[in-house]
Amino acid sequence: MDSLVIVDAANVVGSVPDGWWRDRHGAAERLRDALPGYAAEGLPGLVPPPLELVLVVEGAARGVESVEGVRVVAATGSGDDRIVQLVADEAADRDCLVVTADRELRDRVQALGARVTGPRAVWGRGRGASPA
Repeated sequence: MDSLVIVDAANVVGSVPDGWWRDRHGAAERLRDALPGYAAEGLPGLVPPPLELVLVVEGAARGVESVEGVRVVAATGSGDDRIVQLVADEAADRDCLVVTADRELRDRVQALGARVTGPRAVWGRGRGASPA
């Protein structure tokens, strides 16, 4: 079964001060568009291919659509709570990596058996580089 990689959109987008706060929806779309290659190629040193990529959006970023290789899940409330629920529901029998810098969220998903990494794993190198 493919590994599951869950990306905390708000936290990852917020890790780069590029004006994302002026257009949260657009910033989440830019992140989404930087992710599909990882689904086929994996995350070097972290998750081999193939993998399932899930981008969790909240607030003004709700309405961002899924694209091939990236399933977008909109949180109706807290994005962190939705990520924890996804880990609990979908990662029981497979490797799961959560991409976030949020310390509390890291603790919550690690308690469920997920691994964690920071935003630079997907946003800040190569094709995942944030636009300036």
